[in-house]
Amino acid sequence: MANDPEEGMQYAYYNASDGCTLAFQTSLPIGADVIPDSLYADCIILIHGFSGSSKYFTRNFSALSADHWVVAPDLRGHGNSGRPRGGYHVARLAADLHGLLAHLKASCPREMRKVVPVGCSIGAAVLWTYVELFGCDGFSGFVFVDQAPLQNRTPFGDWDASRAHVGCYDEATTRDAQMQWIYRQADAHQDLVRSCLGYRYAPEPEADDLSDEREMRDADFFVRISEQCDHTWLARLLADHTQYDHREAIEDVSLPTLVMAGRRTGCFPLEGMRETVRRVDTNSPGLATMSVFDSGHWLFYEEPGRFNEEIVDFTDNRARQLKSYPTAPSETG
Repeated sequence: MANDPEEGMQYAYYNASDGCTLAFQTSLPIGADVIPDSLYADCIILIHGFSGSSKYFTRNFSALSADHWVVAPDLRGHGNSGRPRGGYHVARLAADLHGLLAHLKASCPREMRKVVPVGCSIGAAVLWTYVELFGCDGFSGFVFVDQAPLQNRTPFGDWDASRAHVGCYDEATTRDAQMQWIYRQADAHQDLVRSCLGYRYAPEPEADDLSDEREMRDADFFVRISEQCDHTWLARLLADHTQYDHREAIEDVSLPTLVMAGRRTGCFPLEGMRETVRRVDTNSPGLATMSVFDSGHWLFYEEPGRFNEEIVDFTDNRARQLKSYPTAPSETG
């Protein structure tokens, strides 16, 4: 069953290079007959995580779209997008994003002055792969949300439990996770919720609302979204995502970067996200900053007010900098 758009948003579609139909939500109409609006110049692209959809951002659309154009794709295999037999690779998702940007520019009634992509979880990995394949042109900055550069543990670079994924970090744990997504889907959904909501993973009774009502409401919201996916396809995507090492590619990020992390995430140690900051700063010290939230992996859902404010501030700061230095070669688009 197709999802309805969130309030203030509308669904649009485009065809990827392999013919797969991909969906995205947009806060502004696009097409040849659209009346130009200054908001089209400032685009924020929200990229959801594994087994999610653009509906993840239900608590963010209204605030972010007040003064900006907001676009949120459903990655292939997710949400309202097509369900291909193949394409379960982070690189394919990056190619899809490249196609989306081309579609938006061709359909936009005025030039997009800047695009700030916000990659959450696997969405961050999609952006790192995009930079590796296509470079940084077309963007004005990056936001990476609660994702370490590598999920697996490896002897290369002393990448151990202090930085790798908490539960899916080698061939054996990846296979266990794949079997759960294929054969024990209800368990997979509940484990996902427990690890990604900070108040479920690391509850703080004095500060958290731990009511059964909240737990049931939030679990139902995220489980319903995951249930729409082909779980065997997800399992194959998980394997590709888990072994994909983005550390060197992140060093190619040449634009200001905001790294967001959840203090109570059940996915990665904070040191994993700090490594992203270090890698971005390798060639340009001070280019990346980090913001640690009091919630978990889905910090955009648990702390939407703070998330929305920081995204708007980052985007507006980049806009002011672009106006001051309009000809910077790495900040075009």
